Amino acid sequence: MPAEDITELAARLDQLIALGPLPRPGSSETLARWRALYQVAGHDLALIKLYEGHTDALAIMAELGVMPDAPDDARWAMWAAEPPQARVKVREQVSGHDPAQITLDGTKAWCSGAPIVSHALMTVWQADQQRLAAVMLDQPGVTVTERGWQAVGMQASASVEVDFDNARATLIGPLDAYLDRPGFWQGGAGIAACWLGGAHALAQTLKASASSRQGDPLMMAHLGHVDAALQAGLAALRETAGRIDTAPNEGCQALTLRTRAVIEHSVEQIVTHCGRALGAGPFCRDRRFARMMADLPVYLRQSHAERDLSALGRLCADDVHGWSL
Repeated sequence: MPAEDITELAARLDQLIALGPLPRPGSSETLARWRALYQVAGHDLALIKLYEGHTDALAIMAELGVMPDAPDDARWAMWAAEPPQARVKVREQVSGHDPAQITLDGTKAWCSGAPIVSHALMTVWQADQQRLAAVMLDQPGVTVTERGWQAVGMQASASVEVDFDNARATLIGPLDAYLDRPGFWQGGAGIAACWLGGAHALAQTLKASASSRQGDPLMMAHLGHVDAALQAGLAALRETAGRIDTAPNEGCQALTLRTRAVIEHSVEQIVTHCGRALGAGPFCRDRRFARMMADLPVYLRQSHAERDLSALGRLCADDVHGWSL
């Protein structure tokens, strides 16, 4: 069952962290990483939101070769949302001997897990250029608010706003390090494994119900739709993981956008057909199913929908290789 409150969510996150770090994307074990994310997502989307952020932060810092001082059991978050009204800026450097030591001012929006994580890797702005900074949250200059998160779906992720006022932090990597690295798009594909893991849980509920209704052609048609959609998503993840591991230092923007689009479509099909096949019953009586049905559409909006498809279309138009088998 999903965690019932923030305390239980923190305990479960600690259990996952204690298992050790996941393989990095592009490490020849990308699929193993995504399998772990997929499995956790099938149990609790709020938990995977926090765990994926923790593993992403560790992978980014490892890729950039910078790991700030933090306990082994630190709960990391990765906060990269950049709405125009909520940006965190570098105020000043605090050490002439170490220019990476800085202070921060501003508000960060959509900070998943803010009430329970101990450290955050986050995008900040130094003049007009984006940087990455690592922040210990237990300090006087950091205030975790209750603002900015009125969601019903994914409510447990507590993705609130966090205020920074002369908060100490450490710059991680060079200018534009967050976007200008192979791991950015590799990690973006991994989020799709989380979406599909949530959809897998819904598909399992449908399959369990359908097992005793094999004489119902409508139920079988819905199950067939769900099977095709789920298998298409799984195939896309397998292919994408293999291609990333084959060429880990190459850009994979088109590959990631395409994979996310395929899986977004698959998840939407699964949500629709599970709801139509099962009716109101599990929405009202099955807490796990109802929670997943509420959480998954919100999590799926981490996709940028037609904006991502437009970007994919532009890349497709410039692709000289075309569509070959």
